[in-house]
Amino acid sequence: MDFRLQNSASICRRMKLLCSLWFLLLLGVGSLLLLLDHLPDLQQNSGVPVLVAPRWPVEEAQRSDDVGTGPFLVSPPALLLQPPSVSPFSDPLLGNKQPVTKRHRKLLLKTAAPGGEEASQDPRLRLLKRVCSRYRPVVGKRQVTRQQVSRVYVEDRFRLLYCEVPKAGCSNWKRVLMVLGGRARSMQDIPHDVAHYANHLRRLDGYKFSGIVERLRSYTKVLFVREPFERLVLAFRDKFESPNLYYHPVFGRAIISRYRANATRSALRTGAGVTFREFVQYLLDVRRPVGMDIHWEPVSQLCSPCLLRYHFIGKFESLEEDANLLLRGIGAPANLTFPNFKDRNPQAERTSSRITQKYFSQLNTTERQKVFDFYYMDYLMFNYPKPFSDLH
Repeated sequence: MDFRLQNSASICRRMKLLCSLWFLLLLGVGSLLLLLDHLPDLQQNSGVPVLVAPRWPVEEAQRSDDVGTGPFLVSPPALLLQPPSVSPFSDPLLGNKQPVTKRHRKLLLKTAAPGGEEASQDPRLRLLKRVCSRYRPVVGKRQVTRQQVSRVYVEDRFRLLYCEVPKAGCSNWKRVLMVLGGRARSMQDIPHDVAHYANHLRRLDGYKFSGIVERLRSYTKVLFVREPFERLVLAFRDKFESPNLYYHPVFGRAIISRYRANATRSALRTGAGVTFREFVQYLLDVRRPVGMDIHWEPVSQLCSPCLLRYHFIGKFESLEEDANLLLRGIGAPANLTFPNFKDRNPQAERTSSRITQKYFSQLNTTERQKVFDFYYMDYLMFNYPKPFSDLH
């Protein structure tokens, strides 16, 4: 009996010891967490600077120097809030010691709009910032991924970043980048397929972490846009009304199968003959049978303008004037001007506002409104008027 009592007392003492050790461990972990939670306050009070999330923040992710891996960290204050440390108006080949004339500086900030109006870059950039602040406010931190810069082309000699917006002059812009980089002598000698598939241009997501950050911080970031309805109609005409070995079998077959009643075997087999209304049905379907494509993806998503903060916004409606002023501003050779030729379906009439109205007249008011809603942010960001009076 005494032995059993002594054994029980020993077990109780051991349990008390274990409980005490467990309590001390929990107390230590809690204290450590409390210290980490108040570390920013302690740093601030001790005079150590604390990184505060800016108005256009990004989220810290994998700090990797491996090419093509994961998201990356961009330093928000240096990259997204301050102007580039290297002037976009100076000659990078001369080490920025011979800036472009004051006249060129003024020209770059003031582009000629259709009808003789003067459209300053400042209002375009201010409007973009205001729309982003109002409709896409960022709370806390936000992640910048390689996907978000995957459409950005790099020209290192002239320190230029160009975000590709299909159907807004991108073919000729690629030709310009090839000539600027010494990959071609003349833009006239660059066929369409070479400009797109054999241009040997580098995109920003192909650089190491340090190279991406430095280029975003110091290069001139450029974006060219187009009236959204007009860009959509041109994309439809190019990909579905002309022979195409990719868009007909991949997109066309899926669209016809899903949205056309009593489709013929031929249409289901080839994917040819998609109508504009069927194409719009696919575009507005949240459960699309095939994914989104860059040719009709909104610019607000394609080029992340609320995050990358472009220095120059050009418009297709004044493409040559805007592009040539930009080329002079970055110190491009004086004899290099933006080309004005159409090598894709050259016999077809250029897509204009009149043709755009013709295609959209095939839709009813509700359908037009839904397409307008789909591109609403593009209309707001880049100050395009409503294409139809019955839109709201």
